[in-house]
Amino acid sequence: MPRRHVAIAVLVALTWGVNFVVLHVGLESFPPLLFTALRFTLVALLIPFVPRPGVSIPAVIAVGLLMSAGHHGLVTLGMHEGMPAGLASLVLQLQAAFTIGFAVLLLGERPRRTQLLGGVIAFAGIAIIAAGRGSHVPLGAVLLTIGAACSWGMGNVAARKAASPNPLGLLVWSSLVPPIPLFSLSAIFERGEVVSMDASGVAALAYVVILSTLGGFGAWVWLLKQHPASTVAPFTLLVPVFGIASAWLFLSEVPTVTELLGAGVVLVGLSFTVGLTAPRRKREAEPCASPVASPLPQPSSP
Repeated sequence: MPRRHVAIAVLVALTWGVNFVVLHVGLESFPPLLFTALRFTLVALLIPFVPRPGVSIPAVIAVGLLMSAGHHGLVTLGMHEGMPAGLASLVLQLQAAFTIGFAVLLLGERPRRTQLLGGVIAFAGIAIIAAGRGSHVPLGAVLLTIGAACSWGMGNVAARKAASPNPLGLLVWSSLVPPIPLFSLSAIFERGEVVSMDASGVAALAYVVILSTLGGFGAWVWLLKQHPASTVAPFTLLVPVFGIASAWLFLSEVPTVTELLGAGVVLVGLSFTVGLTAPRRKREAEPCASPVASPLPQPSSP
């Protein structure tokens, strides 16, 4: 991969890592479900300028519900309930392991032993972090974030099965789906919560729409068109690194030794799931296809 492309991949990871700090700021101005509903409402405004995804309506609905509404709605709820931004950026990367699991169950894919081992190691790392946090992070917040990773994994599989010729179009058109359930749930459960349309809240909303969702996803899709997914996917391992570092810098979320140990174990496990530590094989003469080792064909910003 050329250095310029490496720089783009690192910049995308940085954008998505800092996004968790931005979510923290946004949730000080908006309730979580309302914030997420507004995010995808703004993304959906771009529909007149983006080609159709070229897939069935049920596929668009599935991606919208799982990858957008479920993934983003649950992670904002988790952070609202007390999940630290840095830790959320790490736990959410379990989506790679969930993607492989659902690909096996729903698509009949056969993962390598190293990928299965990586999933076990990653979940062991989360267990170490959970044990170290004790009562500092509510269990409900942790479960909501794991649920977000699970929903993202299912969304990845739905997007892979849909095989849209225009992934960016799939993201934008599927953004019509989340506002319907999210606005409805917000009206039921977030009634009476204070909404502060201050500069920080508006800036946070602009960041997640323009930089994280459209800019990050657009650049990522472009990279996936230039290089094999197995080459691009490992850069997602940088997202929790940037997420924890930015939360430490901007929110004073100083990780404990146990958290750092657990984070290291998770990253090792995820490196196995995306094939970063797998032995290299000689390339075949035929074009390279996206292997099971690259579980992120349709990445979504946090």
